[in-house]
Amino acid sequence: MSEAYFRVESGALGPEENFLSLDDILMSHEKLPVRTETPMPRLSTFFPEWGAGAGPDHALPQGSKLEFPLWLAKGLFDNKRRILSVELPKIYQEGWRTVFSADANVVNLHKMGPHFYGFGSQLLHFDSPENADISQSLLQTFIGRFRRIMDSSQNTYNEDISALVARLDEMERGLFQTGQKGLNNFQCWEKGQASQITPSNLVQNYKKRKFTDMED
Repeated sequence: MSEAYFRVESGALGPEENFLSLDDILMSHEKLPVRTETPMPRLSTFFPEWGAGAGPDHALPQGSKLEFPLWLAKGLFDNKRRILSVELPKIYQEGWRTVFSADANVVNLHKMGPHFYGFGSQLLHFDSPENADISQSLLQTFIGRFRRIMDSSQNTYNEDISALVARLDEMERGLFQTGQKGLNNFQCWEKGQASQITPSNLVQNYKKRKFTDMED
């Protein structure tokens, strides 16, 4: 039986998201604090808290502090036109960067942001003066947590891993699952179960199509 969905790899760690990736679609809807640098006509209707200050064209007043999804903030951000400015989420600010540099393993990344690395990488799009510190913090956090993640994935065979995985960012969960898959394959090989050769789904589907064509 063929799978209904083949996972598409995230592109969030690069310059742009991959909009064929479910992970990237979910990440692009995470909220980002912004401040309007110019009035935005006909938008106050969508933000009732600013409706009282709206003019006759229902514009959001300049200086409004809002939360936009990442995809919208990226679409409106323009250094030349200064439509809006972006504020760093707390998890990427200096206080939390200090915590990560001290011991990144103590932080529940999934609670702070399920797409910590991807979302943080996309923040570099906004040309913040803290971009160099953010990128360095992301890299060092990943390096600091990587070994424990892979060690745990190799030493939890047939154990309850729910508490461990619950603290991981989505990318880290993917790494953990890859490590678990390698461990399971190794255990099968040790038990002599890896010698059973089975045809791939691709070959099976090809044979089915060929048989159907012959019947037609």
